[in-house]
Amino acid sequence: MNGALARRALAEFVGTAFLVAAVIGSGIAAVRLSPDDTGLELLENSIVTGGALVALILALQPVSAAFNPVVTLVERALGAITSRDAAALIVAQLAGGFIGAVVANLMFGLPAVTLSTHHRSGGGVLLGEVVATLGLLVVIFGTLRSGRPERVAIAVGGYILAAYWFTSSTSFANPAVTVARMFSNSFAGIAPASVALFVVMQLVGGALGYALIRGLYPIPAAAT
Repeated sequence: MNGALARRALAEFVGTAFLVAAVIGSGIAAVRLSPDDTGLELLENSIVTGGALVALILALQPVSAAFNPVVTLVERALGAITSRDAAALIVAQLAGGFIGAVVANLMFGLPAVTLSTHHRSGGGVLLGEVVATLGLLVVIFGTLRSGRPERVAIAVGGYILAAYWFTSSTSFANPAVTVARMFSNSFAGIAPASVALFVVMQLVGGALGYALIRGLYPIPAAAT
């Protein structure tokens, strides 16, 4: 692995770790601060996640700030990165997500790893993941390919905050985050039995997103 790729992988590791820590940690804190009020818990969780995304993308975008295997796969499909780079970045994202989950658990006095018992299933919920992932890709690549990279952080943070509420799945939209949330039996967790279908639906959303991006923005603004 060359120096540039190592730096990008490190950025993906760190960014995904902090993102997962924000998702899980704010979920645990929300339940403790607002017991018996699921709506308020979700509001707290979504605001923290959106804010963390804005901050992390702003900080790490000059190096690498996908934090999401689906985004990385679409970058590969669009020819922005090589297959080797994509593989390295996805491994870093998955590893970072796991570390983020462990750290979040430990920060709140829980065991380092506790498999979630929160089953998330049903046709509507799975459709929600397709919609959430499709929308996320349109927001990211629509902003980038229209020549406004400096606005990606705000666009993504705002979209995820909103998608927590308008999708039935609460918008995981990220395989690395989905797998990581399996390791925390908390508000933001997902049972291992639910993970595979969530990831499949995210990949479906990714494929649809790729097709839509190619239709809407066949040529990046920088290339015109």
